[in-house]
Amino acid sequence: MSAAAIALNRFGLGARPDEPPPDDPRRWLLAQFDRFSATPTATGRTRTDDLLADYQNRRRELRGASDADKQAMRQALRRDARAAYVAAANARLDSAVKTPTPFVERLVHFWSNHFAVSVEKPAVLGLAGAYENEAIRPFILGRFDELLRSAVRHPAMLVYLDQAQSIGPDSPAAQRIASNDPARRRGLNENLAREIMELHTLGARTGYTQADVTEFARALTGWTLAAPEAPAAVGRGAGSKEEGMPAPAPAGAMGEAPGGFRYRNALHEPGPRTVLGRVYAQPGEQQARAILDDLAVAPATARHIASKLAIHFVSDNPPPALIDRLAAAFERSRGDLPTVYRALVDSPECWATNFGKFKTPWDWTVSSMRALGPPELRGAQAAQMLDQLGQPMWRPGSPAGFEDFALSWAAPDALVRRVELAQRLAAQAGRGGATADPRTLASRVLPGDALGERTRLAVSRAESAGTALALLLVSPDFLRR
Repeated sequence: MSAAAIALNRFGLGARPDEPPPDDPRRWLLAQFDRFSATPTATGRTRTDDLLADYQNRRRELRGASDADKQAMRQALRRDARAAYVAAANARLDSAVKTPTPFVERLVHFWSNHFAVSVEKPAVLGLAGAYENEAIRPFILGRFDELLRSAVRHPAMLVYLDQAQSIGPDSPAAQRIASNDPARRRGLNENLAREIMELHTLGARTGYTQADVTEFARALTGWTLAAPEAPAAVGRGAGSKEEGMPAPAPAGAMGEAPGGFRYRNALHEPGPRTVLGRVYAQPGEQQARAILDDLAVAPATARHIASKLAIHFVSDNPPPALIDRLAAAFERSRGDLPTVYRALVDSPECWATNFGKFKTPWDWTVSSMRALGPPELRGAQAAQMLDQLGQPMWRPGSPAGFEDFALSWAAPDALVRRVELAQRLAAQAGRGGATADPRTLASRVLPGDALGERTRLAVSRAESAGTALALLLVSPDFLRR
């Protein structure tokens, strides 16, 4: 695979036939930092504050409605949340297909999966697109601590990991609740603290203990939503069991406007916290922030992030020297992400032809559409395609996000689903009449040696243009990046 093909496919999102291969692949990749727009231009973008406020207001109306009206109101709420999700999914795919900065757009997807949320929780369904656009996109070319803080404070994360329900056991709010209604107990939830340490920063088995998780969770109490109520937990943690919908807020919350993140001191567990042997005695919100800042620049975090980047861009089993180099860049710059990306682009392992990645369903869908030309997405087409391929958008099976290994995506039944979708995409492209001759297209989207002889022959000997396009999309050369 030529350097241009590696830049387009391994670093980028796939070649487009209307764009020539870069003459200087490394410079082309790094120049995208200056051209990237943190504000998406596609439709389907609604601010978190507006989405959350509408959701909470309608939940309040639902609680006060008659029994005869509740079912219709619940269905309308579900339908509108689904519509917001569908619009955001179509907009995400459209942006990925049309972006002039595919390397940086890939980094958006990488970090969105690193800080994963899931629309399996109903209250997250309408927020997932806004989460990626507001908490991830604007911060991927800054420092890791800023990205970390933005992601874990966003309402989608606070709801997904039940932080919006966490109350310090000895906080003023908990004492008032116990005094007013001893049978109603709400307490500490450790989900966010655990996932920040295990998934977002240090990584698993890096020396922290359960006591560290509990102490961090106590420090995080008070980090919640700006609303008269907070969406309740479904699954792990306590909360309302109805539709994953809001539960009444603790005393002291009334009068605040619905919206995004808020710190509420009445929920905060008083006292100093000890995490990883360090004592944090900062007041209120600053306590958890100080812990986050230290986690963001810890050597274990540097190595965890370096390993995930190396796996994503190079190989399921990346060379240890590459991980060492990326971790050193992270530590030396104290988490300056462009510094780490430059170290990645400058690493010879990233350009080695003996490495490569099997495309996830998302990668394959985006690169297929970039090859065939931007589609006209109708209805829930983007969400349905990813559902069919087994990687539903913003719906990983756990907070760890989607797997980044070939073993997770290369099963025979998964390849059959790609063949079926390739045939539909090829037929759609043929009806549109805008696709080039398949033989010419193959050489443009797989430039240089990226187009193998077997693939070239299969495309040239196909009985029809549609069959040739489908064969190209499911060829081993196209399935890998």
